[in-house]
Amino acid sequence: MIMTIDVGNTNITVGIFKDDELRASFRITTKMPRTSDEYGMILSNLIEQNDIVRTDIRDAIIASVVPNVMHSLEGAVVKYFNIRPIIVGPGTKTGVRVVTENPRQIGADRIVDAVAAYELYGGPALVLDFGTATTYDLVDASGAFISCVIAPGVRISARALWEDAAKLPEIEIRKPESILAKETISAMQAGIVFGQIGQTEYIVRHMIEESGMENVKVIATGGLGRIIANETEVIDIYDPNLTLKGMNLIYKKQNRRNL
Repeated sequence: MIMTIDVGNTNITVGIFKDDELRASFRITTKMPRTSDEYGMILSNLIEQNDIVRTDIRDAIIASVVPNVMHSLEGAVVKYFNIRPIIVGPGTKTGVRVVTENPRQIGADRIVDAVAAYELYGGPALVLDFGTATTYDLVDASGAFISCVIAPGVRISARALWEDAAKLPEIEIRKPESILAKETISAMQAGIVFGQIGQTEYIVRHMIEESGMENVKVIATGGLGRIIANETEVIDIYDPNLTLKGMNLIYKKQNRRNL
């Protein structure tokens, strides 16, 4: 089995694959500082809670946008699983060419998403990831990563409201019954959710229009992506495990034997 670890700004998402089957997945908060032993124990316990034997994990791959957790996390994988993990970065075989002005500025998670979208759903593809930031990444028919847009994530936008406006409360992020809100909480929910839908539709349509591409598949992922995907016709596919699947695909491209 292969362990895939996606280190995001908010959560660390872990997937356990047997061939192409995702056997288990779970999340760990990113922002809490941890030692390698703490990461090792958490990973070991969660794997066992998912009815997987730790010694069945034969290899691992990590994609991270949070450098300061990598020393402890990589150390945990080495110490507790006896594995030197693959770290997705420059020099990693992905199958996707990055042809932006500065390819090294593109986060590993976005490359992984692009690989998964292109290989699983074909190209051209526009990949939307509703994470801490909302990203829009365009891959052409040949598998080249050619353009991107980065916007504040849904939670960042919501937090800005209740942290910077003294009388606005912290709320649950969900779609209200109507956009015609009659009190503060549903008014905030309407602005956050419907505002994100409007932003999504505008950016998607203009990116496709300006690219001149036809038959672009729009694939969304990320924790709050389902809310948006359910409310707009511009998103063709919602795949909550797109990043983990992409890491598994990238793992298979490496010159590394899975014992």
